[in-house]
Amino acid sequence: MLELKDITLHYGQSQILNGVDLVAEQGQITCLMGTNGVGKTSLLKAISGTHAHSGGSFKLDGVEQGVTPAHILAKRGIGYVPQGRDIFPLMTVRENMEIGFACLDKSDRRVPDEMFELFPVLKEMENRRGGDLSGGQQQQLAIARALITKPKLLLLDEPTEGIQPNIIQQIGRVISFLKNQGDMAILLVEQYFEFAYDLADHFYAMRRGEIILDGAKSKLRKADVLATLSV
Repeated sequence: MLELKDITLHYGQSQILNGVDLVAEQGQITCLMGTNGVGKTSLLKAISGTHAHSGGSFKLDGVEQGVTPAHILAKRGIGYVPQGRDIFPLMTVRENMEIGFACLDKSDRRVPDEMFELFPVLKEMENRRGGDLSGGQQQQLAIARALITKPKLLLLDEPTEGIQPNIIQQIGRVISFLKNQGDMAILLVEQYFEFAYDLADHFYAMRRGEIILDGAKSKLRKADVLATLSV
């Protein structure tokens, strides 16, 4: 579903990504790991079009994307749940979800019942303002908003950050459910090791803007994956 070759990215004169190769397969959870500041979020920004990459090949579903604006990539099937969630605090829960309609044909512009089955709290609070929700509830809202766009590729940046354990468990169940549907590739950036290790099918790890580990979970030792999170 996603194939990156030799991706580079700059912020001004600073090179943040140095020739990154990565593949995320449909029906699998691909986990990208590494300590803070190694370029994980920058890579998700490059894939989502939030920050244009400087060079390399970026294919979605076999089609080269080049440097394409974020709103076009969203319409082509990239759903992005950013670190920090980016909920609109003065809009209601339902209005926040309806932001996803911009990627859909008019005939598909509805909030599916499945969103409320995956995240029951959103039904209870759908007329509350986004800013009134807890961090965990906002995370569920951010994931639902991305799912409404019917993504082929779902990018999740630190979905467990600052969230209470019971909601982490629920988010883990939702991610597993989405994987088992088989029609989506999921790229997960996560530092909560046990959460990531339980979910992932394939691991990549970064250090200083480069990939230093690439392998299926079945072929990697748990200790080797964990070592990529140590400085």
